[in-house]
Amino acid sequence: MPESFLPESFLPKPFAHTYDIAPQYAKSAVYFSCEFAIDQSFKIYSGGLGFLAGSHMRAAADLRQNLCGIGILWTYGYYDQSRGEDRELAIQFRKKQYAFLKDTGIRFTVPIHGHPVWVKAMFLPGELFGTVPMFFLSTDIEENDDLSRALTHRLYDNDYLRRIAQYIILGAGGARLLEELGVDPAIWHLNEAHGLSAAFRIYERFRRLDEVKRRFVFTTHTPEEAGNEMHDFRLLRDFSFFGEVPEEEIRAITGIDGEVFNHSLAALRLSRSANGVSKLHGEVSRQMWSKYPNICEITHVTNAQNKKYWADKELEAARLAGDIAALRQRKRELKETLFSQVANQTGKFFKPDVLTLVWARRFAGYKRPDLITRDAELFRDLISNAEHPIQILWAGKPYPFDHGAIDTFNHLIRLTKDMPNATVLVGYELALSRLLKNGSDIWLNNPVVTREASGTSGMSAAMNGSVNLSTYDGWVCEFARDGHNSFIVPPADAALSPEERDRQDLLEVYRALTEQVLPLYYERPDDWYRVVLNSMNEVVPFFDADRMVDEYYKKIYA
Repeated sequence: MPESFLPESFLPKPFAHTYDIAPQYAKSAVYFSCEFAIDQSFKIYSGGLGFLAGSHMRAAADLRQNLCGIGILWTYGYYDQSRGEDRELAIQFRKKQYAFLKDTGIRFTVPIHGHPVWVKAMFLPGELFGTVPMFFLSTDIEENDDLSRALTHRLYDNDYLRRIAQYIILGAGGARLLEELGVDPAIWHLNEAHGLSAAFRIYERFRRLDEVKRRFVFTTHTPEEAGNEMHDFRLLRDFSFFGEVPEEEIRAITGIDGEVFNHSLAALRLSRSANGVSKLHGEVSRQMWSKYPNICEITHVTNAQNKKYWADKELEAARLAGDIAALRQRKRELKETLFSQVANQTGKFFKPDVLTLVWARRFAGYKRPDLITRDAELFRDLISNAEHPIQILWAGKPYPFDHGAIDTFNHLIRLTKDMPNATVLVGYELALSRLLKNGSDIWLNNPVVTREASGTSGMSAAMNGSVNLSTYDGWVCEFARDGHNSFIVPPADAALSPEERDRQDLLEVYRALTEQVLPLYYERPDDWYRVVLNSMNEVVPFFDADRMVDEYYKKIYA
């Protein structure tokens, strides 16, 4: 295509894309997400969903796509994770300030429980962090009363009424922002159903279901029906979640005639296309929703991570050269950097020549962070093995009001208190995540199978020479070759009880560690680094976010 005919940004100046739009990505699109992990300095994310969304925004810019992002400017973020006096988890909510955001000057109101709430829009220029143009909405402004100002204080607030209001701000507020900008993108991409109220804003404008379905696509990350958010229908109606659309029309277009409104089910009926986030998750989602009529097609686009952001440049150069000696040397340096952080936090001195296993992601029951500790004898033998020593690190943020996950986190701190080679780190955000991926040898991932829709931390770990030891779930099913580029826990019999399943998975993790991983690392180091190199070579390009964002345009947006 001649240069003079290159497509233009759909956003008006001064918010337009700073790059020439690539012709194959000319279709205008907007991406709604509750959280984005963009930079360590911008704390508006909780975990994997945000890491995924941040990689999407960076890769879309790298490919020069005609896309922008809309999120919420969380005044207190998710929370700050530190330690209390007994070194256990301390949850702190600290007000954040971001001088790098630009005030758009745009103010508007959205109705929440029949009350007009003022929303301001802040702008993140794409060139600052290498993303597409992005907008962040806040109600924490002087025009609002204290209750309204607090609506955008905390990501995933534990008050479900406040969460409903947050979803209205993201969805209906995002739609209002686009109206203020004078644009109507061809594609409105909902990353989870949090922004669903935008669809009712569109329906309110046109009163035609086809106008909604023409625009909306939906990415679901939840592999269990019970995990999808549901609220009382009349509560949502009274909260102005549906705008000014009459109840009978809402029920007609969503097909929901009972008292419980399932957000994901409604999204599947208001979108033209939906996708799971791995091949397995696509299959699980189609089966899970198959009993419901009038839903859109559910396909899959496997999640990925932005290699340009995550991959250490020297490790990447060693990979491209196939230079195992350089790979080994750089990995040792990165372990020493990680271990400086370990010493700073815990007073424990880890050794760079010892195999280091990391479990790091959001703390949640189904992810089983404590699995390898549940057999005290096996764990003691593993941690005290002098012939094949091991070092173990845990990190991750429990939901601040998930007391079971917090108890597990604190249990691991107490358990490892007197162990010189095992400990728990706090402050799990982008910067610590990078250190752990760069400095680990094994990236342990042991969720209950089919409960992890995709999982992405192991992708960026593999890009940095950390080998996955994982249950056969999510993205791993599309990548793993046991003993070649990873180590796999075979799926447990589905007929087992949860206790029996967990026991079998635990024994298989130990089998992999004691029979494969540790002997290979210590007795055949050249073979170990061949596995590392295989993992690094084979995680790209498919699990690089460039492939993912290209696939969204060609498969979902087309």
